[in-house]
Amino acid sequence: MPIESSGPTGNLLLDALSDPDRALIAPHLERTTYARGETAFEAGAAVTHVIFPCRDTILALVVTTRDGRTAETATIGHDGAAGAVVGGGRVPAFAKGMVQIGGSVLRLEADRLEEAAGRSASLHDLFMRYADCFVAQLLQTAACNALHPIEQRCLRWLLTIQDRIEGDTLPVTHELLAAMLGVQRTYLTRILRVLQDQGLIRVGRGRITVLDRDAVSASACECHARLRIRCETVLGTVYGPASRTAIASADG
Repeated sequence: MPIESSGPTGNLLLDALSDPDRALIAPHLERTTYARGETAFEAGAAVTHVIFPCRDTILALVVTTRDGRTAETATIGHDGAAGAVVGGGRVPAFAKGMVQIGGSVLRLEADRLEEAAGRSASLHDLFMRYADCFVAQLLQTAACNALHPIEQRCLRWLLTIQDRIEGDTLPVTHELLAAMLGVQRTYLTRILRVLQDQGLIRVGRGRITVLDRDAVSASACECHARLRIRCETVLGTVYGPASRTAIASADG
């Protein structure tokens, strides 16, 4: 189904574009669906498309070490894009693009985005601003992983996911969370039990519920809040009230 040059798409970054800018890329957007655990692109492979998650769909950039351990380096939801959005698709992907929460996405050939950015200064500016926020997320995640205890890192990750699905109950398994944090599942289970005993979360089968977001924010490290402030400063039009209303009314 063709994507309209106006009206909500389910992706905040696309919905922040003006109608003329959206018209430059709308005919080339294709909607598809990813399942949880599916690989959007492999590390080392050429990334030819930009992927725009819609509504509750979430992708993660995951680095795998040679002993098979994994760690999440960036989380991308309906507020952004993954794939060839920073490097232009001319170099192989450094990290694996894995679907954390399945759902609808819009795909765009990287060459089409580059062409549109060359024709519109405002479109180019928006994606350069997003690239700034994307790199900021990578830097903040690296600092968080190196400096903060696992309990705070876990809460930071839960807040990040909650931002992108805008609900209290997160469809997250122990296996997924352990893989994203780079720890053993048994160790993570003990951490989650402690956080549950503190009244911050409730752990269920295949889901984790945030019981008190203010308390979780206070107990987490400063990384989540610091990155959110950066993104709202650099990409205010993306995170404004109008964009949130558009997401709520999008067909997805």
